[in-house]
Amino acid sequence: MAKQFICSKTEPIVQTKQGKLRGFTLDGIYNFYGIKYADAKRFLMPEEPASWEGVRDALSYGYVCPMLQKETAVGELMVPHRYWPKDENCQYLNIWSPTLNPDAKKPVMVWLHGGGFSAGSSIEQIAYDGENMCRFGDTVIVSLNHRLNILGYLDLSPFGEKYANSGNAGNADIVAALRWIRDNIEQFGGDPENVTLFGQSGGGMKVWTLMQTPSADGLFHKGIIQSGVIDGFVNPKPQNGRKIVSALLKELNLKEEDIEQLETIPYEILGEAYKKVSPALLKAGEYVGESPIVNDFYLGDPRVIGFTEHAKTIPVMIGSVLAEFAFVPGIADKYSLSEEQVKELISQKYGEHAEKLTALFHTAYPDKHTTDLLFYDSLFRSPSKDLVLKKALHPESKTYSYLFAFEFPYDDGKPAWHCSEIPFVFHNTDKVPICNLPGVSDKLEEQMCLAWINFAKNGNPNNSLLPDWPASQPEDEAVMIFDRECTVKHNYDHELVSLHYEVVPNFFLHMAETKESEDEEITILH
Repeated sequence: MAKQFICSKTEPIVQTKQGKLRGFTLDGIYNFYGIKYADAKRFLMPEEPASWEGVRDALSYGYVCPMLQKETAVGELMVPHRYWPKDENCQYLNIWSPTLNPDAKKPVMVWLHGGGFSAGSSIEQIAYDGENMCRFGDTVIVSLNHRLNILGYLDLSPFGEKYANSGNAGNADIVAALRWIRDNIEQFGGDPENVTLFGQSGGGMKVWTLMQTPSADGLFHKGIIQSGVIDGFVNPKPQNGRKIVSALLKELNLKEEDIEQLETIPYEILGEAYKKVSPALLKAGEYVGESPIVNDFYLGDPRVIGFTEHAKTIPVMIGSVLAEFAFVPGIADKYSLSEEQVKELISQKYGEHAEKLTALFHTAYPDKHTTDLLFYDSLFRSPSKDLVLKKALHPESKTYSYLFAFEFPYDDGKPAWHCSEIPFVFHNTDKVPICNLPGVSDKLEEQMCLAWINFAKNGNPNNSLLPDWPASQPEDEAVMIFDRECTVKHNYDHELVSLHYEVVPNFFLHMAETKESEDEEITILH
């Protein structure tokens, strides 16, 4: 049956602080796309957008931030994408809401996209669409674009006070979006006093960096970090951009007194120069940008400096997936392999550690096939576990841990990879063919989406579709394992994670090796 669509001269129209916006309605869900939440000049802090007269259409998605790496359509079956026009003028957000009643006070969920701090957009993945989650959860869903890579995270502060926070411009855009939400979301049926940030990969990193950002205090009230913790990805200590910016100036035949020319040089030229000079500096251990920088705006990694007093009060869900890097083809006919064939594969991968890792893997995941150990992840799982246990030390708010372990009906049974939980979270498995397994995936989708929705509503993901899910305690990580059958286990994989994390740099790309490699890896991941 066709959905009912409404978009007339008189409805749906919402009055915002800057002016009136017209969206559209699809089967009772109100859609507003491409809302300008801020303006900003290159490297400078965002400002409130200008007001307007009359009614402005909010019917098209806004510009996506330009990117350093050329986008490549690869792995679309696993993570189907949308590609969109790019412009530095990219401070736009999108809203899906079940009502426009200002008194409705629906919980608000703000999605922060992945792609590290270098790539991605609010609509990049087809599974980011907010309609189904909004409808299923009776919740206001918001997604947003912000400045990325050298536009959002390059420190020019040594070259002038005007650039004091250029190294955090991208996160400052997100804070500006949260201020816009605070000022306007009631008109879209949302509750500005009940805002949850949720994000995956780079989006998850944005959640915890914003927890450590005083100017964001009070603008959101809960956080969900999906595959968003990895050692060394975000600068752990105060640094500055003198060397990288000096190298950029030299590459562009400019002098230090010409610094303001970097504000107007075409992005493509600036980006190519950056890609030439940054690898050598990074290899030498120097700062090159592309993630938040520690200063008075962003105070630093909570695993290193501790949580701010405000961050301690924020309920958090933290998790990852079983096989984050399982983008390569799976093991053909893995269920028909002999025991000796499986042992040989594991031995080739893990050498002297093979037998011990196999035993620990079967203890942690007795229902998984041994070959899944070939793709098992600890690069995300180990620091995620650490963040859970450190956050659990603070009784001011609760901390919940999860792991997504679903086996997909692809390549003779493919373990969950980076991004694979997103369609389940958004109730969008209908949009991603590989997710569908009749009688299984539809149930798991409801369990997961409802957990995310309930957490947004009241800080507790428990629901009638899941077994009891306790918050983690100091030295007691209670992990909800999302799979064909959802179960809760306590500290069940810590020995496996510890050993695997020692071994993994010998077999996988270690994200701290070179920034050039990181960019390539993020392109693959997203």
